[in-house]
Amino acid sequence: MSNRLFQGIVHQMRDAIDRTVGVVDETFTIIACSELGMVGEPVDITSADILSSSEVFTRGNYTYKPFGTTGKPEYIMFVEGTDPQAIKFVQLSAVSLANVKQYFDEKYDRANFIKNIILDNILPGDIYIKARELRFNVEQSHVVLLIKIMTKNDVSVYDVVQNLFPDKQKDFIININENEIALVKSTNGNVETRDLEKLARSIVDTLSGEFYTHCVVGIGTVVNGLRDLAKSFKEAQISLEVGKVFDTEKTIVSYDNLGIARLIYQLPTTLCETFLREVFKRGSIESLDQETLFTIQKFFENNLNVSETSRKLFVHRNTLVYRLEKIKKLTGLDLREFEHAIVFKIALMVKKYLNSSPVKY
Repeated sequence: MSNRLFQGIVHQMRDAIDRTVGVVDETFTIIACSELGMVGEPVDITSADILSSSEVFTRGNYTYKPFGTTGKPEYIMFVEGTDPQAIKFVQLSAVSLANVKQYFDEKYDRANFIKNIILDNILPGDIYIKARELRFNVEQSHVVLLIKIMTKNDVSVYDVVQNLFPDKQKDFIININENEIALVKSTNGNVETRDLEKLARSIVDTLSGEFYTHCVVGIGTVVNGLRDLAKSFKEAQISLEVGKVFDTEKTIVSYDNLGIARLIYQLPTTLCETFLREVFKRGSIESLDQETLFTIQKFFENNLNVSETSRKLFVHRNTLVYRLEKIKKLTGLDLREFEHAIVFKIALMVKKYLNSSPVKY
């Protein structure tokens, strides 16, 4: 599309300046030219020419000026001649084409279209109209992975992720804000959560292992069709928020695997406070020290097995039983009974949720 856009403009420029004028891409091939026979031909310049020269440079009988819309040269404008007038022509032409390309990208760019969908900046009815303009398959399955950057350095996480997923026709990398990047991944409808988690793991490991950048990834559910992309994005956001509350050690959190944590996260805080008052005696949960809470955690991890828990804690079985009796006396709940253990586990999660004051989307 850019080639046709540039071709239409340079053809009109030829009549205005009466010189051969054209555009070269990153492979140093002419993609648009007032002399149609030159389109597709290579030019005799290299990356070294761009790096070693000033903004405007000459080679042979042509003057060149790199330009782009992303802060780095994506294209190179050229005008026939090396005289001062050619320099002015190439500078003006490069500025004009850069501005036209930016306007074109904002209006027609596929990634910008996807960004508007996930951020709910486009009406549902307009999605299908725009999709037809951009030749999107509206029934294609996608999933959103939200990458949250936890530590900053000089590395551009956006560029790293872009290099990991170079197919710009299927996968879209979108800057959400300074610390969050969304990957909208094209998938088949049968992809499983563990496959998406492996994909997320490869992103986390690459950023941490090669670029010393710590991040966490929230994974939404796979959706069929463009219209539900916003749903997958919101699920990825919720995954990160819930993970921050209940799974602080995890770097990858899937919406499908949130379990009861997702239910608790959606409850009103007033209902949670009422639940805690009904379950625990006044002040009883606050009276549990860190050692007791650690014992409870290990007891749950070992499926309420007293012998196995005491072995893992390196304490005598009777010592563990004494601690459980103490917990029963304080809270009124006997963790050796399954129903009491369930209530206690949920209550601890609710307490953790209330203490975190998470942001709702």
